[in-house]
Amino acid sequence: MGINIPTSTLRSTDRTIPLLGYGTAEYPFGASIETMKESILHAIELGYRHFDSASLYQSEVPLGEAISDALTLGLIKSRDELFITSKLWCSDGHKDLVLPALQKTLENLQLEYLDLYLIHWPVSSKPGEYVFPVKEKDLLPMDFQSVWEAMEECQKLGLAKSIGVSNFSCKKLENLLATAKIPPAVNQVEISPLWQQKRIREFCEEKGIHVTAYSPLGAKGMLWGTNNVMECQVLKEIAAARGKSIAQMGT
Repeated sequence: MGINIPTSTLRSTDRTIPLLGYGTAEYPFGASIETMKESILHAIELGYRHFDSASLYQSEVPLGEAISDALTLGLIKSRDELFITSKLWCSDGHKDLVLPALQKTLENLQLEYLDLYLIHWPVSSKPGEYVFPVKEKDLLPMDFQSVWEAMEECQKLGLAKSIGVSNFSCKKLENLLATAKIPPAVNQVEISPLWQQKRIREFCEEKGIHVTAYSPLGAKGMLWGTNNVMECQVLKEIAAARGKSIAQMGT
């Protein structure tokens, strides 16, 4: 029996988003491309419908192949059953590169549209460099107004049903909202039991922006993460008292 995942409505577009998603980031990026498609197929079979990718992750191609296979195998009846997110990398964070970047993402995924397209980080970098972390010498301030105008055009063209951001602070969201004609539907940020981000959650609630958490169990093995959540004694005690795993408590 598949899992039953609740949904929420994105206030800026009235579209629904599954509240539990399957992330495709790993580090080093692209290390498990050969097995990723099968993992995603298994997740679809279990009931996952929201899949989170990014141009940086090198996971768009295997995700697209998995979606194609899921349709062929009858695991889903149509692509519309899925909610697919991907992200604009910093090197494409320039007004004239946003649309081509999305078109490349759609080509990789073999899809006609994304359900959600996010600005991955609130900075731009030298075009053509897809590396993380970004080299300091290649960092550039992002022109929020022009880049967001290009994101809005992606939504108007129907290539992205909703648009949003990732890793944006309250201040950067204020800067973006000052000129935005379409407000961001989502801000995806790191949130866990040990990093609860109360201020950004309250700000986004006030502005009608849905907050998506990444790395809710920490991020062991990733450049930005630790295993502190899974090793937290308080969480272990809470989980044991309720007969749950730490993973169940953390999400």
